[in-house]
Amino acid sequence: MATKKTYVLDTSVYLTEAAALRAFTSKNNDVVIPLKVLEEIDKHKKRQDSVGHNARQIIRRLDELRADGNLHKGVRTGRGMGVVSARGYNKDTLPADWSASHPDNQIIATALTLKKENPKRRVILVSRDINMRVKCDSIGLLTEGYQASQIVESPAHVYTGFSEYLVDDQEIENFYNGEDVFADKEEIVLYANQYAMLVSNSNPKKTALVRFKNYETPFCKIQKNKGGIWGIKARNKEQAFALDLLMNPDIHLVSLVGKAGSGKTLCAIAAGLQQVLEHKNSTKEPCYNRLIVSRPVQPLGKDIGFLPGTMEEKMGPWLKPIQDNLQHLMGDDSATLEIFMDRGKIEIEAITYIRGRSISNAFIIIDEAQNLTRHELKTIVTRVGENTKIVLTGDVEQIDNVYIDEVTNGLTYAVEKMKEYAISGHITLTKGERSKIATLASKIL
Repeated sequence: MATKKTYVLDTSVYLTEAAALRAFTSKNNDVVIPLKVLEEIDKHKKRQDSVGHNARQIIRRLDELRADGNLHKGVRTGRGMGVVSARGYNKDTLPADWSASHPDNQIIATALTLKKENPKRRVILVSRDINMRVKCDSIGLLTEGYQASQIVESPAHVYTGFSEYLVDDQEIENFYNGEDVFADKEEIVLYANQYAMLVSNSNPKKTALVRFKNYETPFCKIQKNKGGIWGIKARNKEQAFALDLLMNPDIHLVSLVGKAGSGKTLCAIAAGLQQVLEHKNSTKEPCYNRLIVSRPVQPLGKDIGFLPGTMEEKMGPWLKPIQDNLQHLMGDDSATLEIFMDRGKIEIEAITYIRGRSISNAFIIIDEAQNLTRHELKTIVTRVGENTKIVLTGDVEQIDNVYIDEVTNGLTYAVEKMKEYAISGHITLTKGERSKIATLASKIL
């Protein structure tokens, strides 16, 4: 029979995933919450991001447990589950060189106090803080890291939206001659709106680029926009795939992942301008009424509240990259851009002001989506109304949110969860096109 354990969870665990409390008590193990952790959680409850959401969620959960007992004595979280309690610490348990005023040391001291009081029980401190785990190990306290729920094993396993498919030479001939060519489900697994390169099994240089819809429908040709999309022409096959997805009215959610300079944001904004400001046919009716471009406010230093000025002035630094792309596409004509913004045809705003809205007849671009959590991304995508297309762009290798990583961020979840559905499409852009120095830097720095 497995020995029952007592887990002491660091603040970082709760702020990463509020459901962690239930996960650790599900196997009849107990969880002790240091009083210092409760104090630290309280400091984050007013934040308007995923950290604040998790802080509020765990506080509500603890308040619910109070209805079933007393946190000082301990409350069982359910039938066959462990007990949750809150505890302080004994200062005498800390090593002489450690300051009791340090928050991490107080949490460690709580675990040491429990270990001293229950020598036969395995007491384990769980933290995402590497240094905290090192400190625990240095004094003989069992410690574990915490990995938030992830949908794939590693970044290398994330769906790319593209694959190669070996076919008979005649199949490629038939495709170029306009004949129907189907994918064989016994030979290859493809998802809705996945792109493929048909490669001749007798001549590797003989290929054809196609889009897969389903096994009952023949391969689709890639749209060729000879005049370009708002002046933008694809420079590689991945950009051609991206523009094909962006201009397809039947695909309502598009995700574009790529390194800096791969053109994901520029292609998305160009497609948005084309379908909002241009006419799609002789009826002179635009595909969408407005273009909405937004991005998370995820600074590298202090957050937006420390910037002086009005709301528009505060938003300026975060929205400047978007404005740079728009001005480039508008021919550096800032007056024209301002006119369209004044008319409501183009909106640029922070994620904070999109949440809670219901948006119809719009082309929405969420830039830097890799900084969103699953909860935040779900909240945003569920704002989409009738005749609205939403595009998620980002680079999963450049995440500024310390509580998520390459395999736990919202963009990766969207890519993996939506890949099976015909109303969505994804492509990973692999080649940098901004400049030689930008491409080199993305590879070696």
